[in-house]
Amino acid sequence: MDINTLRAIATLICFGLFIGIVWWAYRGKNAERFNEAAMLPFALDEFPEQRTASHVEQKREGQQR
Repeated sequence: MDINTLRAIATLICFGLFIGIVWWAYRGKNAERFNEAAMLPFALDEFPEQRTASHVEQKREGQQR
């Protein structure tokens, strides 16, 4: 076996992994979980310790004094 055969085998394995990941990502079972994860940046009500725009403005005003 020469280096080109090993490269071809590695390419086929990586391509197979890529197809597997794409298949897993687009399965219908994962759609709900991915939609929920996509909305996490907009879920400020669930994390009250997270800073809001008014909190940042108050902090700026405090530093300017």
